[in-house]
Amino acid sequence: MLGGDIRIKWSTGEQCADLVLDGEIDLSSDAGLETAVVISLFSDRRAGDEELPAGETRLKGWWGDSVSEIENDQIGSKLWLLYREKHLSEVAKRAKEYVEDALRWLTETRAASKVEVETELLEGGMLGIRARILRPGTNTATEFRYNYNWKAQEAERHGV
Repeated sequence: MLGGDIRIKWSTGEQCADLVLDGEIDLSSDAGLETAVVISLFSDRRAGDEELPAGETRLKGWWGDSVSEIENDQIGSKLWLLYREKHLSEVAKRAKEYVEDALRWLTETRAASKVEVETELLEGGMLGIRARILRPGTNTATEFRYNYNWKAQEAERHGV
């Protein structure tokens, strides 16, 4: 995912990711981590043996995971599993685990020497996510902050 990716940016207001334009018609590129982090966090990873949210029957996931050359490689996070949960501290803790799991590939592939994650519950059904990523061989860190609105995600899933 690193290199010359087409740039994708998360919009807190829209609660979705979108391509970024460079000018009026050209797609912007991203040689950094932003696109990789957005895809890792906001794509729905296939559920394993976790309990699905009430009313949900699909396990989700990306079709490409089934043909990956890397055994058990999966793209995305399981944040989607929490969209019907109550706004409790234990949910923020599970969200942190899901974010750490989604970003683990950065250290496994040595794209990062360390990834630090914090999550917090915010007003209005929002989850605050902070990911601090240290580049290998440097003291340079890149920090990403996102607000993820579970209520907006639930409405989107049910066509509201």
